[in-house]
Amino acid sequence: MTLPTTPLVTVFGSLHYDIMVDAPDRPRKGETVTGHAWHPKCGGKGGNQAVSVARAGMRAAMIGAVGDDDFGMALLANLDRAGVDRRFVRTAPGAGSGMSVAIFDEGGDYGAVIVSGSNLTLGDKDIAAASEAVARTSVLLLQNEVPEAANIAAARAVKRQGGRVLLNAAPARKLSSELIALVDILVVNAIEAESLAGLAVVETLEGASQAARLLVDLCPAAIVTAGGEGVACCDRSGGAFALPAIPVKVVSTHGAGDEFVGALAAALARGEVMRAAVTAANAASALLVSTPEAERGGI
Repeated sequence: MTLPTTPLVTVFGSLHYDIMVDAPDRPRKGETVTGHAWHPKCGGKGGNQAVSVARAGMRAAMIGAVGDDDFGMALLANLDRAGVDRRFVRTAPGAGSGMSVAIFDEGGDYGAVIVSGSNLTLGDKDIAAASEAVARTSVLLLQNEVPEAANIAAARAVKRQGGRVLLNAAPARKLSSELIALVDILVVNAIEAESLAGLAVVETLEGASQAARLLVDLCPAAIVTAGGEGVACCDRSGGAFALPAIPVKVVSTHGAGDEFVGALAAALARGEVMRAAVTAANAASALLVSTPEAERGGI
């Protein structure tokens, strides 16, 4: 893969080795469901987004941590295959690699449990070790699968160098004012928007638009994805728009949010205006959810 030398998108975040289970439905509390099949997949929101950036043709660097185990070796090999610069992914002795189990129902929706492992060891030392990447970062991608103190340190380092900070506030958790003050672009899904914007339900494109308007009180620009309904964006300059989802036959929704965020960051780093960047990200996520897992490496 030939990638441009500049600009650089740096992803600071999680790496998980995922176990994917296909079942007729997701189990309820206390229920055992007989599944059809399972397969492994390299993921973590950080890893997925770094791969998405590279897939969009932009240079991607990953700052993260894996365990000294087979899962860790598989995660590093996956970044290599995708063309992600993973020189700044540390192997943490004594800590198991992050992992997850995701159960998919016949409609393509899923529920998951993650075990963070080595991702919880990330901190200042990792940002210092990656100073070469930090100095050249145009867009920094953050998520909520690593300690918030580490996210704050990474955001401060990149802001000092003039880069922009994009926070994908997933999974949902309370955000400190210290982190919020460093974020230029906030990206959340409907569930996360409900939590951060204090809304009861965000299910429609209109609801996503309302949430985005409220969330610009926190950050200069806010983007709310609403799954099959579409995506809404608002910024403090008064720009607001909503795009409907592209109609596709959904095979699996797993990874759709990460594909959106990675493609968005790549487009912004390329110099696209926000509407064009969101349009590109919307198309990228539609392509992903309509492509079988086994064929996604060829996208």
